[in-house]
Amino acid sequence: QVQLVESGGGLVQAGGSLRLSCAASGSILSINAMSWFRQAPGNQRELVAGTTSGGATNYADSVKGRFTISRDNAKNTVTLQMSTLKPEDTAVYYCYAQIRRRKLLSIESQDYWGQGTQVTVSS
Repeated sequence: QVQLVESGGGLVQAGGSLRLSCAASGSILSINAMSWFRQAPGNQRELVAGTTSGGATNYADSVKGRFTISRDNAKNTVTLQMSTLKPEDTAVYYCYAQIRRRKLLSIESQDYWGQGTQVTVSS
């Protein structure tokens, strides 16, 4: 079984910083993509930042210049360094990974989600 475990969420004042971490564990052959999504109450879930296995990164326009995503393939972890936080960044942040794994006699790619971690930015 594969699990994504997140940490680092919390309450911070506007202008402050937080670092989110996500670790994938279990039966893993390789990880194709790891990303961070977020969802605020009343809003749709949106991509915040993503990485590919080749090292390419992508950011939502609203976080460019403030957030940095990084990935450690050896540890199967992804982090999101968030700086200059704004109240509109308040949301539940979810770790996502597309993982290749062996299932009995086959090898499949499956989508996995973390449980979500709350980030609250006060003004």
